[in-house]
Amino acid sequence: MITSMNHTGFVVRDLDSSLEFYRDVIGLRVVRTLERHGEAISQVLGYEGTHIKGALMGVADGHVLELIQYVHPMGTERHSEERNNLGAAHLAFNVRDIDSTFAQLVSRGARGLNPPAEVAPGRRVCYMQDPDRNWIELIEDTN
Repeated sequence: MITSMNHTGFVVRDLDSSLEFYRDVIGLRVVRTLERHGEAISQVLGYEGTHIKGALMGVADGHVLELIQYVHPMGTERHSEERNNLGAAHLAFNVRDIDSTFAQLVSRGARGLNPPAEVAPGRRVCYMQDPDRNWIELIEDTN
């Protein structure tokens, strides 16, 4: 039986660059870093000779983002960035000032999909991507 949520994970090309983005641009704190290789992680991930580097990052609410770089086997580019493809995922952040947050993140390396739009009274939303093209949603709710 499921008792609670644990974390959200994104696969990244370069862990150090992604750490800089999520720490210095988004503002998450590094909870811990990790490196795994050997039989156990190979069994968990289903690749022979698996070697990964990772970091857990979070905010005060307790939700954690896990960034994973596959050292072996190295991944390939996704065939599509479309948000409507099966398996596409995103991580959503609540923000206070969506317009300035959107502008700041785009100026510091995020790829903006659309400017913030009001989807319901008092609720504004936008989508963007991190440097590895993982989807991020910003939500401002003034209700």
